[in-house]
Amino acid sequence: MNDPARKKMVFRTLQLRFSPSLNRPCRTAGKNHLAIGALGEKIARVHLRAAGRRILSCNFRAPRGGEVDIVARDGKTLTFVEVKTRTSREFGRPLDAVNNRKKQLMQRGAQEWLRLLGTRDLPWRFDVAEVILLEGEKPSIHIVEDVVC
Repeated sequence: MNDPARKKMVFRTLQLRFSPSLNRPCRTAGKNHLAIGALGEKIARVHLRAAGRRILSCNFRAPRGGEVDIVARDGKTLTFVEVKTRTSREFGRPLDAVNNRKKQLMQRGAQEWLRLLGTRDLPWRFDVAEVILLEGEKPSIHIVEDVVC
């Protein structure tokens, strides 16, 4: 196995298969919404890394207003990821919770990140990581790419 691309693929597969964060049954009982949100963000980061993304920043808060949960590279594309975590399916998809106010905060955060970086010429997009944590089950993670803000 001298092929670097194959080694990388095998590593990512093993990471997804054996990562405790992605394979341990969820224990959400008694946790407050902030703890559940932090757990969802941790699980999303592990999932994104295993999928080959490079995490650049977490919980970026722009000095001029705006916020981004995760800033990552997906190949040559910069991705601004909003993480939405649910402990039930009864209120719809986590993506449905990304309202206009949240989209404005994401846009401001992304614009400020690009301004601080000194360029806007990079390809970039908004993604949403949907994390569902059902008590006693493995986490469910779905990345919705190129969400319109």
